[in-house]
Amino acid sequence: MTRRRQYDESDVRIRPGKGSRPRTKQRPEHADAQRAMVTGVDRGRYAVLVDADGPDERPATAMKARELGRERVVPGDLVDLVGDTSGAEGSLARIVRITERRTVLRRTADDTDPVERVIVANADQLVIVTALADPEPRTRMIDRCVAAAYDAGMDVLLALTKADLADPAELVGMYSPVGVRTVVTHAQGPRDARTIHGLADLRAALAGRTSVLVGHSGVGKSTLVNALVPDAQRATGVVNAVTGRGRHTSTSAVALRVPGEDAPTWVIDTPGVRSFGLAHVDPDHLLHAFADLGEASDELCPRGCTHAADAPDCGLDEWVTAADDDTERAARAARVDSFRRILASRLGTSEADTPAAP
Repeated sequence: MTRRRQYDESDVRIRPGKGSRPRTKQRPEHADAQRAMVTGVDRGRYAVLVDADGPDERPATAMKARELGRERVVPGDLVDLVGDTSGAEGSLARIVRITERRTVLRRTADDTDPVERVIVANADQLVIVTALADPEPRTRMIDRCVAAAYDAGMDVLLALTKADLADPAELVGMYSPVGVRTVVTHAQGPRDARTIHGLADLRAALAGRTSVLVGHSGVGKSTLVNALVPDAQRATGVVNAVTGRGRHTSTSAVALRVPGEDAPTWVIDTPGVRSFGLAHVDPDHLLHAFADLGEASDELCPRGCTHAADAPDCGLDEWVTAADDDTERAARAARVDSFRRILASRLGTSEADTPAAP
């Protein structure tokens, strides 16, 4: 006959973490945390610059603390670090806080996708890199980027490349009325020893600021980055002769300091995109991306006007016909058409200008 063993309280085992300590929602203050700037993201590891632009600046590698949950950390973020922030080989710090962001540039996969993707944080301006030819410029894409930038509270700079292949006058004339500054460049010489004409103008427009560069593949964005930051070594590619599209060469966003400037100057290079969804942008705010249209609507549109193509008595149509000559009338019509296509796409009332899948 088997006798059962009698257990007393001393036999009870409690596994650590399973009730041995009371839970608390109070997070540690990390008063000794050090400030750093995120410069790159790679498979759950973050390249950071501790004391960026300061006397003790040093690169380090960090991981995100569990307490941050699913909160996304992106290039340009200013974060607080604890742990080993020395930057020594094999060291790993921990990101415990993301400071308040001045600006946030977002995009969605398309105009119906509810999931926002944060691209960069704390940038002062969005630089839309567009080739004048090979591949042909996509004004709808430019308009979408302008709308996203203005929604984020950023300035916009249009960097036109390959000016040796086409005249930039039309695009300059289209966007200068809405407050978009323009620089024009073109490359000359072999790929490993190119001279970029217009680079001085671009450097002047970037000086003392943090700028994020976007553009679809093949427009020469990485070529400009390599000229601005010779040590960047961003991969460059060519445009497919059949599709007219470039292949993706930059695979991740990275923040790079532009050398030789008196004030800290940063560029954040991003992977080439073929779409820029605006699901996160309030349709009522879209008009703010087109300053000339905003002024016209304030003066000419009735209260509650949707500004859509079928809106009765929309003053934007009157604004187009009131142009002084045919050239200005055509430019105004193009602006109104662009706005209305984006609005229709954003509202899901039309498939016009639906971004292609990346």
